[in-house]
Amino acid sequence: MGHTVIEKIFMNHSSDEVKPGNVIWLDIDTRTARDFGGPNVVKRLETVYGGDVELADPSRTFFTFDCVVPANNIPYANNQQLCRVFARKKGMKVFDVDSGIGSHVAIENGLCWPGSIYVGTDSHLNILGAVGCFGQGMGDADIAFAFKTGRNWFEVPETIKVVFKGKPYEFPVTAKDLTLWTLRHMGSRGALGCAVEFDGEVIENLSMHERITLSSMVTEMGGIIGFIPPSEEILAHFRNVTANHEVAMPLPDADASYSRVVEIDISGLQPQIACPPKPDNVKDVREVAGRPVDAVFIGSCTNGRVEDFHAAAKIFSRFPVHEGVMAKAVPATKGVFGELLADGTIAALYKAGVIISNPGCGGCASGQIGMTGKGEVQISTSNRNFRGKQGDGDTYLASPVVAAVCAVTGEITDPADFLAKEGIQ
Repeated sequence: MGHTVIEKIFMNHSSDEVKPGNVIWLDIDTRTARDFGGPNVVKRLETVYGGDVELADPSRTFFTFDCVVPANNIPYANNQQLCRVFARKKGMKVFDVDSGIGSHVAIENGLCWPGSIYVGTDSHLNILGAVGCFGQGMGDADIAFAFKTGRNWFEVPETIKVVFKGKPYEFPVTAKDLTLWTLRHMGSRGALGCAVEFDGEVIENLSMHERITLSSMVTEMGGIIGFIPPSEEILAHFRNVTANHEVAMPLPDADASYSRVVEIDISGLQPQIACPPKPDNVKDVREVAGRPVDAVFIGSCTNGRVEDFHAAAKIFSRFPVHEGVMAKAVPATKGVFGELLADGTIAALYKAGVIISNPGCGGCASGQIGMTGKGEVQISTSNRNFRGKQGDGDTYLASPVVAAVCAVTGEITDPADFLAKEGIQ
């Protein structure tokens, strides 16, 4: 019997028998903690192992600050400084408050790579499945143990294969619409406790930022991780940033065993929107068009890449933000911000009336740009819209294109109808 992607990655990192249901020990390539959770990791290390605790490999152990950056309150300022002091003592690198979202920093800097294992205190680290890495969020105790030993245990999951049928989509349909369409079919428990392998012609054509968007919302399907086989372009990126020309990802065997195979038809896919209060409450945008919008947030680990802002700029370069709408943009990383500054995108957003903030998680972290007040309606490109997640208002999840169109019309609007009317291709 052949093996799935996750089974092959685990086999390369464990001497235990890798079989669904088995609990095995894994050697971990990279371990991290962010400003949310990081202080508890430090305190647990010092409490359990003593103040002179030695880390398994400081060169593969990092802090990534992205939740509240720069700190806008005393607790976060203290917590970040606590981690900095610990890092200096142990010879760890800190990707500080100017760096951006930790998972994206990992991809840009080669902290992860196809076939590797990367753990941290971020519940969306499974986004790294986009580049063929097993990324996983864990609790403070598990991450402290990984810092100390370089290992941790994991139960080998079953794998679901999701096969997309139909031709690749075209603008204004985007990877976010593909992702929401998938969530619409899978539901919030459709991949519960399982790894997912995505397949189909549309998958083969996805670029890096599109893969990131799809993998980022496997969490909202209940899944452990969603793997997308890396393209040659992605493999070349990691061979360059890691200086390892042997980087490759294990691929599933033809006779691999799956718990089930799900086929999703994307023929005629239309712009999608997830309505409050759940990410899987997905409808065609046309079904809810007309509701007035108070705010728009473009960013997050799901849609914070250069290409996401370029898509929004297609709208904002022609139309200003509607009076009374607060449109906010948060690039994923310092590198993304720099590219947007250099190519004029930031200027176009600013001229249209968009509020632009420094790199980070933005609206997904309480107290940051993208929060809503009671009665406020927001269109967000993030991945969760549970009550209270982005404030007390109503948050709808959509693509950067949908968000931008809603920002300029002042109401929920289907971008296909709007762009056709305005003659924008």
